[in-house]
Amino acid sequence: MADMFEITFEKMVSGGDCMGRLPDGRALFVPFVLPGETVRVAVVDEKKRYARGWPVEVLSPSPERIAPRCIHFGECGGCQYQHLDYESQLRLKEALLRDQFQRIANLENPPIQPMVPAPNPWNYRNHVQFHLSQAGELGFVHADGEHLLVIEECHLPQTGINTLWPQLDFGAESGVYRLGVRQNSFEDIMLILEGDDPQAPEFSEDIPVSAVYTPPEARLTVLAGDDHQVFTLLGRHFQVSARSFFQVNTPMAEKMITYLLENISMTQYMQAVELYAGVGAFSAFIAPRVGHLTAIENSGSACHDFAVNLDEFDNVSLYEAEAEAALPALDIPVDLLLMDPPRAGLTPAVHDVLAELLPGQIAYISCDPATLARDVKRILQRGYHLQSVTPFDLFPHTAHVESVTLMSRV
Repeated sequence: MADMFEITFEKMVSGGDCMGRLPDGRALFVPFVLPGETVRVAVVDEKKRYARGWPVEVLSPSPERIAPRCIHFGECGGCQYQHLDYESQLRLKEALLRDQFQRIANLENPPIQPMVPAPNPWNYRNHVQFHLSQAGELGFVHADGEHLLVIEECHLPQTGINTLWPQLDFGAESGVYRLGVRQNSFEDIMLILEGDDPQAPEFSEDIPVSAVYTPPEARLTVLAGDDHQVFTLLGRHFQVSARSFFQVNTPMAEKMITYLLENISMTQYMQAVELYAGVGAFSAFIAPRVGHLTAIENSGSACHDFAVNLDEFDNVSLYEAEAEAALPALDIPVDLLLMDPPRAGLTPAVHDVLAELLPGQIAYISCDPATLARDVKRILQRGYHLQSVTPFDLFPHTAHVESVTLMSRV
């Protein structure tokens, strides 16, 4: 039986939890709770310096608390902030980003800009991933991180996805453990089935969709339609294959591209490099404005799409390689470095190469404030000036914070 306490909570922390203190002084982190609320909490995980808990009953709710839209909020691991109105979410994320820069990068007054809001905070995702239960039901990971929550509704995917997924029928023996559903800019939908068996499962469709089966370490099988989709950003078309990453919030991706084009200095004499280039969503808009663009990407699928998407440019080179391997081989002065690394941020090897290259400008797109602040601290030690950190709300109602950080040589 878990220990129960009545705790008054102090502040929100990154990741979506709220922090209070146990009677012995240890920090207690609990989801779905707001600062100032007194909550009956069950302690579910105890460490030497801190503990994690689960809210049992909110005894005195915050005046900021609102009713969540989704029936699964409070159990589902997808959303953390549906109990806050959207304006409050924006202020909170901005404050949490500033806190990370103050604590991790040791910057007393970091140049954090106002959060750029999403034009529509609901039904914005063009791609959603479901996990399947043993009975073939669709769900998301529970907020406890330990089991599957079978769901009846979700208010984050685009309307076409939400219309389709409740109609899908997977039997208990389908062999599929994860399902991606992606809707492109023309409202065409693709199903991305994942399973361990190299042999594709039986598949029949009563609705016009593309479908692929992608076992790990094996070739993709097209079950219906095409193996790729087409997305539009600022009027430009991009091929995106089933295994390629693409930003899930298309209108916000357009806002980030526009921001970069308006805030980066580019000339026809410049050498630009993009690390973690993906399918070329940023490169396609930078290439026409610089002398030469070198792109580095380790995903074969994304490189294939990049080559299609930027085929018209003669001033673009693409290397299919890890950033750590390709960067040292570049024998060029780098005027502009654009990078959009995974959540873990930059590896020590990439930092070491940056210390040699010393690009004139750096634009760092991040989805994790903590690793961003850590990386920025190290880059600033190389003689860079931190111009601005601008957060973009690509993921309303969740604790994720995307941002664009601009740095230049002093």
